[in-house]
Parts: sequence; structure tokens; C-alpha cells
Amino acid sequence: MATCGLYAQPVNATVCAVLKNPASFNGKTVRIKGTVVAGFDQFVVNDGDCGEEVNGIWLAYPPGAKAKSGPIAMIELEPAHNFAGKVAPEARPAISLTRDKAFKQFDSLLAQRHDQSGGVCLGCPRYQVQATFVGRLDAVDTAGVQRDASGKIVGLDGFGNLNAYPARLVLESVADVTPKEIDYSASDAVIKKAQPNSTGESDMWRGVAADKGISEGSDQAPLFVDPIVTSQELVAALVPGPTADQIKVDVALLPKGKEQNGVTIGYGTIDEAAAVAQGTADSPDGVFFVCTFNRDRLPGLALTLALLHAMQHVSDIRSPHPGSENAPPYFFEKNAWTVTAVSATAAGTKYLTLPGGYLIWNADWPDALKTVNIESALNDFLAKEDLLAK
Repeated sequence: MATCGLYAQPVNATVCAVLKNPASFNGKTVRIKGTVVAGFDQFVVNDGDCGEEVNGIWLAYPPGAKAKSGPIAMIELEPAHNFAGKVAPEARPAISLTRDKAFKQFDSLLAQRHDQSGGVCLGCPRYQVQATFVGRLDAVDTAGVQRDASGKIVGLDGFGNLNAYPARLVLESVADVTPKEIDYSASDAVIKKAQPNSTGESDMWRGVAADKGISEGSDQAPLFVDPIVTSQELVAALVPGPTADQIKVDVALLPKGKEQNGVTIGYGTIDEAAAVAQGTADSPDGVFFVCTFNRDRLPGLALTLALLHAMQHVSDIRSPHPGSENAPPYFFEKNAWTVTAVSATAAGTKYLTLPGGYLIWNADWPDALKTVNIESALNDFLAKEDLLAK
């Protein structure tokens, strides 16, 4: 007597093959080799430039995984009760995560952050990890926001931050884990040379801490920062100009009390592939912007900067400038990071470093070069680190 069992055998694939035709892999169990980046608002498997707008597969854990690693900030777009499009029910097979030695090593490495001696290193991970991944591949034909002829949002397909990724790998197991420490030596050297004894906090943070009786460098300090209050205080310190006006618009989008404005702010670890259901409340444009931050990895002023970054994304999607309604993720990320850099300068931050060691703000730069240097560092970061295409 023979006993037979049917199991989903993994299909060998590459990152680029999936991104060129995501729908052909939808629902399949796949085995993929690549490098995982757990950056500021990234948690992706990539394998170099595949010639797409987004050159990575979003990585997610099954519900209940309670992993330590993941993106540090994330915005998910979900349909509100008054959503103008159709909401199709999700029916995907359950996945169980193998929490073996390889996974624990993988999770631990990606949860470590780079400790910079001065300024703010916003969501900077210490390691990238190369590995072989097995999991369920979810895919859509078109990722991101879709609008009708009038500009109304009628589609919210996609995965990950801003629903911008057409493919998502829900992790089942990981093997062949090889860490690669990210090189921050160039940006660290600039800061150490200029401020060898810097505490790393900005003038604004020191003022907030002093008001609450918290000493500089206190381990308790990050727990006392209310990023919404600090964002509102920061607006008053902005130098007048177009970017300052935009930041004021962004801050006005923050939720106030029990007001239902479609924006929610939450804190915790990210990210698990929970099914999305249509909400029971309305929002101004029929869309919920669910903003989640890993507060443990955004100490002090970093949490406020992350919040302002997210609000610029909400503003760009909710009230797009004419001609930018269908812009690629590169456009939205560039706007958000520009707002982040200006906010950091207004808060008195002397240095702002992005994941990968890109120094996007240095208060010691000559005035004539500050705008040029920000633009150059930001373009390099988006193309080389985020692997986004214009």
C-alpha cells in the first residue's frame, strides 16, 4: 500500500523574472536568491537593476510571525467605506514561517541599526543580507493608486509601502544567510571630524528634553517625544518659502483627536501580510492612509522626521499637483526626502544621513553648495539604494 502527499513544490525564479511578469507567478510557491534591504520604508528582496520603476519584491511575514526586522516606517493605502472603486475579497493560502536557526540569524541581523555618533541617521540598518528565500508570491497587474478620468482614486492594488510594489513574497523559510555590513565610513568620518564629541541630538530635541526634565543621552528620552506635537512646533521654525508652505500643508493632515480624516498613526513592528478589508468609516477621498512606525528604531527627533516624511506622501497622493497624478514612486520619494531634509535643518540638526551612508544634509556645507549637495545625494540614494527609476 502506497501513501501519496501533495505539496506545493517551489518554483525557482529570479527577482527580475518576477518583476517582468508578476502575474505569471501569482499564488505560486517560489524559491528566490537575492539581497534583502530593511531600510527606512523598504523591506525588499532585490538583485540589482531590473529595468523597472520599482526594482524589488516586497518581503512580508505571515500573520503572527512577530519578527523583529522589517521596514522602519510604512504607509499602507486601504479602501474606506466610501471608496469609489471595487474591493475584491482576498483568498490566498496560509503560510507557516519556519523559525529555525537560519531565520533567527536573518531576523537578528536585519533588526540591527547603525549607530552614528552625531546628527540623525534616519532608519539606517547595519546589515544587508544575502540569502535564499522560499515563500508564497502574491502579485498584481498594476501597483499603486489608479484614478479615473476625473482624478478620483478607484484602485489601490499593490503591496508594501504606498502599495507601490507589484509583487510580494510572504516568507516561509530562509537559507544560506550571508550578512554584508553596510559601509557608513565616509559619512561617519565627516561627522566625527567636525564634531568628535557630538551627542547626536538637534537643538530642538535638546529643548524638548529640557522642558521635560530629561538629561541628554538618557535612555528614556525617546519615549517622551510626541512626534505630532513636535511636528507642529517645528513648523514655527521654518524659513519662509515654497517648501515651508508645503510642510505646513503636510502637518495640517495629521489626525486631531477623534477626527476621521483618513490618516491613522500607529506604532509597532512591521510588517505582516494581513488581509485587507474595506473600512466601515468614510474618509475625504475614500482612502485610509495607515501610517505605522517602529518607534524603537526611530529615537528622538528621528520619529518626527519620519512622520513628516509620511505626511508628504499623503499630501502627494491626496492632493497631487497637476501632471503628477500618475508619477512613479521615484517622484514621491524625492518629494518626501526633500521635506525631510528641510525639516531636519529647521529642527537644528547638523547632519542627516540616509540608509547606506548618504549624507543628505551637512550644516557645514557652504551655503552656495547646500542645495546642489542635497540634490546630488538624494538622486544617488534613490537610484543606487532604493533602486527606483525616474
